[in-house]
Amino acid sequence: MAVERSEVLVVGGGNAGISLAARLLRDGFDEVTLVAPQPVHRYKPLLNYVGAGEASMSELERPMADVVPDGCRWIRDAVVAVDPAAMTVRTRGGRTLHASTLVLCPGLVEDWEATPGLQQAYADGWAASTYVPGSTPQVWPRLSALRSGTVVFTVPPEPASCAPTALKPLLMACDSWRRAGVLADLDVVLVLPEATATRLPEADEHLEQTFTRYGVRVLREARIEHVDWDVHALHVRTPAGTRVLEDVAFAHAVPHYRAPRWIADAGLAADPAPGLVDVDPETLRSRRHGSIWAIGDAADLATRPSGGALRKQVDVLAKNLAAVRKGKRLTRYDGYTVMPITVTRRKLMLNEVDREGRPSPSVPLIDPFKARRWQWLFDRHGLPQVYWRRILRGKV
Repeated sequence: MAVERSEVLVVGGGNAGISLAARLLRDGFDEVTLVAPQPVHRYKPLLNYVGAGEASMSELERPMADVVPDGCRWIRDAVVAVDPAAMTVRTRGGRTLHASTLVLCPGLVEDWEATPGLQQAYADGWAASTYVPGSTPQVWPRLSALRSGTVVFTVPPEPASCAPTALKPLLMACDSWRRAGVLADLDVVLVLPEATATRLPEADEHLEQTFTRYGVRVLREARIEHVDWDVHALHVRTPAGTRVLEDVAFAHAVPHYRAPRWIADAGLAADPAPGLVDVDPETLRSRRHGSIWAIGDAADLATRPSGGALRKQVDVLAKNLAAVRKGKRLTRYDGYTVMPITVTRRKLMLNEVDREGRPSPSVPLIDPFKARRWQWLFDRHGLPQVYWRRILRGKV
């Protein structure tokens, strides 16, 4: 089969891939090819609101064909191998694609093997999460029906896509249970992979107060080791030893994640597990191959991944690809990220910081760690419109 060639080949059809392709076309790149297998594109931040009964799946999904930018060649196929030396990509369908510039933004994949029994618990219906789209519609019906018993929420260990936002379903559910008068009858357990929720002292101070207000029992530096799916039991490893949470009514248990294995197989990762693309976190360029770049969840950028971070990464990468063309100096990415967390059903804290954890508010002179109603309104209603109308069109 003949090798198919393009100037820029983008792997991944999520926020990063679509918005970057659109931006490059707007910036004058002629041959931009996108490789992505999925037929549906999702605005993932709304999944948390579906899990709280605040949104529907139809609001966050669009046919992929409707979001691929005009002028971009879309190859609906999955990547299975990359040859960095030859600058080629091989797809599941047997195609060989050559690129002068290769951008990797495939996102992460669920690592079900890391938590034995969890996938069976999903299939059995007593575990689900807003991180797994197929299970998301089950979350709110199960949470809203609870009146007593043990309910468990987890924040996934990194790498994961904006892991602290896994607190959104927990805190919105607690607010709902409090309003319904049943919160006191529930044993709400939160499993954190680290000592605190965000590693940001200002944010964690507010969150700890919120956990206390709702009566959430927090297991710190902990993670689910395995699941006895048939008896609704979770074995949780903690610094003090393994604890067994029995007779769990429902678990919002987020699976662990890893990068697609073909990244490490191609020698593009610093470590085989989790296998993130080894790039200069400031320029977004591969440390090993000058014509390979990466952004998004599968790139090792020394910052917490998020949609807000992608807006900055796309801008920096587009400028750097143009700079390479013209022999100019590269732009630097400061690691900006944002971790929006709802503390009630109508208030949200943004938690905007740079790579060093310093406050980096989009609106000058405001405290990015204070929960506000207008921030919730923008996160729930304003930002999705910005996403569909501007971000995916390369205008931000």
